[in-house]
Amino acid sequence: MIVTVTMNPAIDKTVEISKLICGGLNRIQKVEYDAGGKGINVSKTIQELGGNSIATGFLGGNNGKTIANVLQEKGIQCDFVWVDGETRTNTKVFEDSGELTELNEPGPVITNDNLEALKEKLLGYAGEETLFVFAGSVPAGVDKGIYAEFINLLKGKGSGVLLDADGEAFRKAVAEAPDIIKPNRVELEGYAGMDYRASEEELVKIAKGFQDKGVENIVVSMGAAGALFLLRGDCVKCPALSVKAHSPVGAGDAMVAALAYAWDSNLGNEETIKLCMAVSAGAVTTIGTKPPSKEVVDSLLKQVKIERLGV
Repeated sequence: MIVTVTMNPAIDKTVEISKLICGGLNRIQKVEYDAGGKGINVSKTIQELGGNSIATGFLGGNNGKTIANVLQEKGIQCDFVWVDGETRTNTKVFEDSGELTELNEPGPVITNDNLEALKEKLLGYAGEETLFVFAGSVPAGVDKGIYAEFINLLKGKGSGVLLDADGEAFRKAVAEAPDIIKPNRVELEGYAGMDYRASEEELVKIAKGFQDKGVENIVVSMGAAGALFLLRGDCVKCPALSVKAHSPVGAGDAMVAALAYAWDSNLGNEETIKLCMAVSAGAVTTIGTKPPSKEVVDSLLKQVKIERLGV
């Protein structure tokens, strides 16, 4: 069983324009609305792959109702904690050049009672057959150590944990040795205090440091440079697939979904790696944060090349 946890969901509004003019009039060519937030995007992609998940976290107001309705219409089970205030809207401005500008709202205030309610829900799903996916930002006013607290509790119940976060939330949570982490290159450089673009060898060294501390599986997404996979003894690089890209939005979430689906399906390392690359590549061909279809993913699997690293 997969449980995705989205503590700061959003309505994702993606607008397409020719070129962003700061301080001037911008005429929108196209608008897309999606139920969003990292964990919710993961649930949508898992569903498209033919898997199942339970989506939880915090929802509030009319935006929250819209997100819940969208997920339920897709057949995704929801078990959210309802809070006062309005779930945020995040606006993504996509230019013809490929430049992306994001305007993210803060979201509603989360109380201690809300946090306790979510904790009880998560513990109710905990067990050795459950993988929890903690993905995305922590709401304003919530301690950045909340992921670490939840991971500690759930691992104590024998559950698996997949973490996709950044900044202080990542730093604190990774100390609890989640089973899988998926930082991108920039997040890993920030964690290591690097003020320059790290080499692949340096990224692998940082990832191996996580393994030494109990994190068994690390995937480092590198955008157009592909991805690094350190999975249960394997250390490989995969070049990015050649696709007609529409937007990079959601590619990282798609890779997290593939990792969760692979864990739940007991896939081997090679199958997991190929699925991750195909799903994330497929995601950049879609509009907004919509997941790629299974047909698109299946067509991309044969393009994946795996290069074993001798480091």
